[in-house]
Amino acid sequence: MRTPRWPECHIPEWAEGLSKKDQQASILKLVEKVVLRYQNEKSIVMWQVENEPFFPFGQCPRTDKGVLKKEIALVKSLDLQDRPVAISDSGEWSFWITAASLGDKVATTLHRKIWFKELKSYVLYPLRPVFYWRKAQIIARLFNKEVIGGELQAEPWCPGGLNKCSALEQKKTMDLGQFKNNIKFAQETGLKEFYLWGAEWWYWMKEKQQNPEIWEETKKLFK
Repeated sequence: MRTPRWPECHIPEWAEGLSKKDQQASILKLVEKVVLRYQNEKSIVMWQVENEPFFPFGQCPRTDKGVLKKEIALVKSLDLQDRPVAISDSGEWSFWITAASLGDKVATTLHRKIWFKELKSYVLYPLRPVFYWRKAQIIARLFNKEVIGGELQAEPWCPGGLNKCSALEQKKTMDLGQFKNNIKFAQETGLKEFYLWGAEWWYWMKEKQQNPEIWEETKKLFK
């Protein structure tokens, strides 16, 4: 239900007619198959169980914490390499307490310029890097757990999704200048690790829009 692409939270058509119990059973079955299929991949360093399970968005019902605990336990029972489980949460609208109580790591989102549907306009979050740093220190003190950047905005945020957004509209929330600013902001939070959100878009810009500037800029980050 909570997928890493727009609309990010929706019940698939084939599952809409299932009872809640059968939906949950299908979720656990999927988790099992994913872990068994990829558990020997060396590139996997941790498992993310669900996508921002405690942040309400999209068309999904509220997360059942009991089912989430079963998912986490299932991953740990199947993974022979005992890799950590990360629980993601909103960087701007959460203090990560529940996520930290369940996961081995907290994976925070970090978005800078977004479409705010309530205001029907684009908004630049009026936050400073220290906002994330101090919350991470609280988690470290209370739970002795690390906070990483699990979703750093490196692509546009458009109402209705990128596929319905013109190139001109996309520039309102992401261009090379904004990309560099977001990277600098993330570095100033003091968090040691970030996963960037937008690789498909960089590639699309390079291949379909003949604009490789962000694609080339990212190469400097991954040397």
